[in-house]
Amino acid sequence: MDVFEAIRNRRSVRRYLRDPIPKETVEELLSAAIQAPSAGNAQPWRFIVVWDQKLREGLAAAAFGQGFLAEAPVVIVVCADLERAKRAYRERGEQLYCLQDTAAAIQNLLLAATAKGLGTCWVGAFDEGRVTELLGLPRGLRPVALIPVGKPGESPAARPRRPLSEVVEHR
Repeated sequence: MDVFEAIRNRRSVRRYLRDPIPKETVEELLSAAIQAPSAGNAQPWRFIVVWDQKLREGLAAAAFGQGFLAEAPVVIVVCADLERAKRAYRERGEQLYCLQDTAAAIQNLLLAATAKGLGTCWVGAFDEGRVTELLGLPRGLRPVALIPVGKPGESPAARPRRPLSEVVEHR
């Protein structure tokens, strides 16, 4: 699947089959994620791969009851390493660049999963404190997104997009 096809086919999947995902496949997705650009090549991302069912259930609860997080066979918690970003770019690195950088890594991960026929969903609605506590994250590691990964148990239709004429200006 070429990148344009993956972009067109990517969907937010909220139902998953229970089929396990091989560790090697997850590593391929993470290898794609770390190819993302980052400010000053700081690469301020960390990935917590959650296989444990109880932890996935805890993540679902921390995400305000989004049960599909527990249904997926694996959840990748994408974190921003605030200290790493701060060392590279001070306050702007800690407050902005690390979020931009992790967002780019997340998009790579989502597109790689789509290309492999897997479903994902970019979950940003969660209680950061609960996720941090649940996973025992150290100070300075901020959870940015929870990404369930699995074989899709649904095929969502494409959502409408605003036309280019509404979002693009040429000057």
